Amino acid sequence: MDESVMKSTDPDHQSEDLLKTLRSYSRTISEVEELADDRTTSSSLLSAELVSNLWLPQNNGEGPSNKRPRWPNKERGREEGHDKLVADYFSDNLVYNDEYFKRRFRMTRRLFLRIVNDLEKEIEYFKQHWDARGVKGFSALQKLAIRQLAYGSAADASDEYLRMSETTSRDCLENFCKGIIYLYMRQYLRKPTASDIQRIYAMHEQVHGLPGMLGSIDYIHWSWKHCPVAWRGQFHRSDHAGSTVILEAVASYDEWIWHAFFGVPGATNDIIIVNQSPIFNDLFEDKAPDSSFVVNVTHYNHGYYLADGIYPEWSTFVKAFRYPQDERRVQFKERQESVRKDIERTFTTLQSKWHVIKRPARVWTRTKLQEIMYTCIILHNMIREDKGISDYPFDPTEVLTEDIETNISKADRARNVNLVKKPREARQPSPRFISTRVGLYGQ
Repeated sequence: MDESVMKSTDPDHQSEDLLKTLRSYSRTISEVEELADDRTTSSSLLSAELVSNLWLPQNNGEGPSNKRPRWPNKERGREEGHDKLVADYFSDNLVYNDEYFKRRFRMTRRLFLRIVNDLEKEIEYFKQHWDARGVKGFSALQKLAIRQLAYGSAADASDEYLRMSETTSRDCLENFCKGIIYLYMRQYLRKPTASDIQRIYAMHEQVHGLPGMLGSIDYIHWSWKHCPVAWRGQFHRSDHAGSTVILEAVASYDEWIWHAFFGVPGATNDIIIVNQSPIFNDLFEDKAPDSSFVVNVTHYNHGYYLADGIYPEWSTFVKAFRYPQDERRVQFKERQESVRKDIERTFTTLQSKWHVIKRPARVWTRTKLQEIMYTCIILHNMIREDKGISDYPFDPTEVLTEDIETNISKADRARNVNLVKKPREARQPSPRFISTRVGLYGQ
């Protein structure tokens, strides 16, 4: 028989050829070398190992492919990350007390666990499942991306602690923002109802001596590091370095944010922002709640916002006199400029708690920027309520979902609604995979 034919049918020779191919294209050859050293290993078994665990070229064998291969999943020990998180913050003998927890998670443990339970109950993504191997997935405690918002850190910054990869960490942040918007936006980013307006009037008249004041209005810029090159002309302004996106907000004395409009390109000014903002849509459509008040026997139909000089000369904006001529106008100018610091304090508090909106944004789309910004605002209002600083009882009968005063489109809202799906049937793991843990969430 021809020698070449004998070599082609010899299993040992086939294994050697496959091993040569492996050394040319593989990045992890140690496991297959062990198989190849064993003469009892068949060529079919070696071929299966090569196909299942390694990366072969996709260009007809003419050389290594230029496409970056997908790295294999790394066993990080996700249950160890959960156990360490529980032992540090949620066990009976916790390592870090309430002061440390509040400083690192920006809220009390009570509010944090409320958010965890609501997300785990309503959002499918935050429910813990088993994979096909019978291994538990990440818990809801690990998936909560609050510290990413609090510190503005990179996606893989908590890999060593939570045992979570960069991609999974990004997914957790995206789903966390969508879940917060879906669950809490109707309550914590609502327009002021008739009862809310009366409480705001009473508070501002008592604190500032200004009846009929609804709040202060202003805007800030959020730097966008990854703004597309084609958009930088409309997102860049000469008085700000780099591209920015604008947030317009209204806040009351207790720093509760009643209106948020985010996503306007940074090159625009206050007048253009007001023209695009939905803040007065209800007034135009005659749907606004009753906000009338009386001052010195004079009846006014609508409340007003304190604003700076660039805003239009509308009755709903009260601005300071540019050149006061008498003592009364001088005093009013000083009072107006002093009271308008409410919105400045609110922006400072918002950025100091959530560093992600203080640092340049590293996401690529405006939709994700909006989700992050609205999530931070909702959490900000929830913290104010949890501290007892703001007290605005929520009446669902007074608020409609379509009345939410933001520029999140209906398509984006529908996408958030799709998070709440019918729970799938959980895989029941084999008893030998189940580990018993003591502590919160340990079953």
